[in-house]
Amino acid sequence: METITKEELKYLNLLSRNFPDIATASTEIINLEAILNLPKGTEHFLADLHGEYEAFQHVLRNASGTLKRKVREIFNETLGIREQKELCTLLYYPEQKLELVKQEIDDREEMRDWYFVTINRLVRVCRDVSSKYTRSKVHKALPDDFSYIIQELLHESTSDPNKQAYVDVIVRTIISTGRADDFIVALATVIQQLTIDRLHILGDVFDRGQSPDKIMDLLCGYHNFDIQWGNHDILWMGAASGNDCCIANVIRIAMRYGNQSVLEDGYGINLLPLATFAMDCYGDDPCERFQPSILNEPSGENGHSAVQLIAQMHKAISIIQFKLEAATIERRPEFAMADRMLLGKVDCERGVLVMNGKEYEMTDRNFPTVDASDPYKLTEEEELVVMKLHKSFVGSEKLRKHMECLFRNGCIYKVVNGNLLFHASIPMNADGTLKEVELRGKKYKGESLLKKAGALIREAYYGGDDEEEVSFARDYVWYMWCGKDSPSFDKDKMATFERYFLKDKETYKEEKGYYYTLRNEEEVCDMILDEFNVKGQYRHIINGHIPVKTLKGENPVKANGKMMVIDGGFSKAYQPETGIAGYTLVYHSRGFQLVQHEPFTSITQAVEEGIDIKSTYQLVEMTNHRMMVKDTDMGEELRSQIEDLKKLLNAYRTGLLNESKWRPITNKR
Repeated sequence: METITKEELKYLNLLSRNFPDIATASTEIINLEAILNLPKGTEHFLADLHGEYEAFQHVLRNASGTLKRKVREIFNETLGIREQKELCTLLYYPEQKLELVKQEIDDREEMRDWYFVTINRLVRVCRDVSSKYTRSKVHKALPDDFSYIIQELLHESTSDPNKQAYVDVIVRTIISTGRADDFIVALATVIQQLTIDRLHILGDVFDRGQSPDKIMDLLCGYHNFDIQWGNHDILWMGAASGNDCCIANVIRIAMRYGNQSVLEDGYGINLLPLATFAMDCYGDDPCERFQPSILNEPSGENGHSAVQLIAQMHKAISIIQFKLEAATIERRPEFAMADRMLLGKVDCERGVLVMNGKEYEMTDRNFPTVDASDPYKLTEEEELVVMKLHKSFVGSEKLRKHMECLFRNGCIYKVVNGNLLFHASIPMNADGTLKEVELRGKKYKGESLLKKAGALIREAYYGGDDEEEVSFARDYVWYMWCGKDSPSFDKDKMATFERYFLKDKETYKEEKGYYYTLRNEEEVCDMILDEFNVKGQYRHIINGHIPVKTLKGENPVKANGKMMVIDGGFSKAYQPETGIAGYTLVYHSRGFQLVQHEPFTSITQAVEEGIDIKSTYQLVEMTNHRMMVKDTDMGEELRSQIEDLKKLLNAYRTGLLNESKWRPITNKR
């Protein structure tokens, strides 16, 4: 008889509460073995959403073209291109498309026929996308109102004449009871959910675009997602933690892109104190370098006044930001950022800035709140503005809800199914070795650095027993945004001041860390993958952060396929430079598919004209066999559970444990 330790017996006793006899344990083993041999679920990777809600929503609804491919495979021999396009539009936007169809079809019988045909087509699609899951998992995805009906339609064979009549009656009854619209919406939603098993967001939900709050609303209700925090996400997390430097940066970026509505309407941030202060201090200032980048500027005199006010607020918060940052830099000499204290090097009378022994011509010399004798001291009015903004940020319930969603579902990095996911970088030396970074007297590199950074960001938000440690953590969150050795930034500087105030464009350059060039080398990628203990024949690093300049011939697949960079420019601000509107990545049971997207037009055009995002597909890597659940991280976990259940069976059969007649209510997968 196999020897068993006290600890193992204790664990088996606990396990027996869920599987009290040989029958239940055996059934679970059979169930788990069957799951291991199902196809691997489809994973969907997106990065750098930057507030572009409509484009993100569309890519999510069409699963980067996966749904369109499914429809084509199922109906290619029976439906024309136009009918396939109509069906896809219904799958993406069921409510809007139904309204359009009902406007076009005014005959009652014709509408009933359309419902009958359409529901049967949707059932075929749903049957296909659900085929790789257990019935239990599909059941959990179904809405309560139609759960039983959808299960009947999915699992009844229409090849049997008797069953066909049964199915037809179900569909016709749905129509006759006036539930067809609700049923179609429910079925389309289920299909969208089952098409993608898991969503990975590689950072930067926030900034630039107009609706990061809507993206967060969608993500917080999504069935299965994780996020690897990007530098813009961390900036907002710092603002929600009460770091005033982060708060100032968040507001400055919102002003730069004319997105004050995100703050005011999205998160209830009161910008009136800043607006009042800006009008008082900069009312006569043209603020030329602070004009917002607004794609659709409001017209007329009122529109011009609104834009001018944003420019004034933009300049006001920028000066406040530079002062706040200087205080942090002086408080944290270990950040080694004294070179970023530029406000005190301005000679307003001569209109120059003296930096590194060289004079640079200024574009602006109007600094009404800067005292030459103490340039980094906030005025009383600025202090009052900062206090009110601070209170507004830390008191925002919706912001707190979204930040807690980010903490609950994310971290700096993740290893999943042989892929190492992180947003930006890992600090490295020129020789390709991992750079050691000192934090609070201890040195970290590679995985330990990312783990420490993630822990500090959490401590900054949730607090702790040691006030000094929490204070450092909150300052470090700002460093993560713009610090040289930050894994979410990794550049020699953030040249915000130079871009606003210096004419010499050479000063705008931000030198990237060594990682951004070394990641092109396969051996470097293998070293990093080993550092994070990533296993498997097919293993990769997947990043975002740096837009892929497709116009200049840059390839998102690097290092002989070991590295994939999928920031191709969701943000409209990047699209003139990249030439596209983003890369996404789909990892299904047969391998990786890289999808290159052209700019999204609008939901209205997508519904009314059936215009989908034009996408180009590139097979990055196909496995030599179809990947099953047993080939994934979940498979490893299930095999471990099977081994434990086999030990439990043996304990029952050898008399180490007694079977029980009590049966628990099990929660099947």
